Amino acid sequence: MLAATARVVGDLDVAEECVQDAYLAALETWAREGVPRRPGAWLTTTAKRRALDVLRRERILRAKMPLLVEPGEVEMDEFDGESIPDDRLRLIFTCCHPALAREAQVALTLRLVCGVSTADIARVFLVSEPTMAARVTRAKKKISVARIPYRVPDAAELPERLDTVLSVVHLLYTTGHTASSGTDLVRADVIDHALNLARMILALMPDEPEVRGLLALVLLTDARRATRTDAQGRLLLLEEQDRSGWDRAAIEEGGRLLAGAFRTGRVGRYTLQAAIACLHAVAVSYAATDWHHILRLYDQLLSVWPSPVVALNRAVAVSMVAGPQAALDELDALERDGRLAGYHYLPAIRADLLRRLDRPGEAAVAYRAALDLADNEAEREFLAARLSEAVDPGSGRSPEG
Repeated sequence: MLAATARVVGDLDVAEECVQDAYLAALETWAREGVPRRPGAWLTTTAKRRALDVLRRERILRAKMPLLVEPGEVEMDEFDGESIPDDRLRLIFTCCHPALAREAQVALTLRLVCGVSTADIARVFLVSEPTMAARVTRAKKKISVARIPYRVPDAAELPERLDTVLSVVHLLYTTGHTASSGTDLVRADVIDHALNLARMILALMPDEPEVRGLLALVLLTDARRATRTDAQGRLLLLEEQDRSGWDRAAIEEGGRLLAGAFRTGRVGRYTLQAAIACLHAVAVSYAATDWHHILRLYDQLLSVWPSPVVALNRAVAVSMVAGPQAALDELDALERDGRLAGYHYLPAIRADLLRRLDRPGEAAVAYRAALDLADNEAEREFLAARLSEAVDPGSGRSPEG
């Protein structure tokens, strides 16, 4: 809706207001007349009509006439692998215009195209919500002031925006894979949106290895979705998951995409992450996981993407190859670095390493620190169970994890 309305009005702020007006109109009209046969088309048409009214009120109808291209009313169906929803791609590539700062591109796309809340985006970037809100507002204003065109770029322009677009899809999937807040560990709707966008971009740029790598990463990681919690919604660690419940069709598709990406010889960060996910997916058991190969892949990944989060994940692989003390040394360096301050997985991993070293008092301190930072209820329940075990090792409580 937002994408289609923005094409009419040429202003993101006004488009957002028109979309909100359309929902309000639906609450009133549908309650009185019933839900229409094609609610998506009804909402989109109403939003676009609101946009036209705004243009008329501001007496700029003639100036904006070239933008007023009214397409036929269509449902906003999921991507079917054949046609590409132009409006959504236009909005994605408008938000990812190189005139905007990289973080602003990603944040604006997550907010407008993917519907991620400002608070959740702030958590992803490890900044405060007001800071992120200001970034999004500045980015929207710059699009308007700089008259950034609302279109899918020409083929020659696509590569310079591709990395940002892939970052958006990856971050979107991450927010769905483990919800930053709420009672559920997974947000299936967000994951499915990320998968849909990844397939859409692959259809647009089928020869780009990193596009294949990203789709492979999402498929291979999401294949475990059904087994990541038990029947009560409690978090299950990778070693506790029933691998017979993993989605084998997704793993096979991800494997094919990964092989195709590697054959190009241009291996980037998404392909390397997909390779790590693939090693987890094909291992017949947790004990049979090839941790040495995973650690080598993390070394490669860190060289092309020197992210502190990658370094943290690499430390887990180090613990499986060289032991928990070696991994603790890695975490000490990350804490001194400071970029992961406020990231609850840092103290959570530290706590687990200390637990494995049979240092329950220190582990309890780290579990408390992780609890103070975590907002997702499934993760909090897991951390609280581990904390209880560390405080009272003789309790016999076995956390679901």
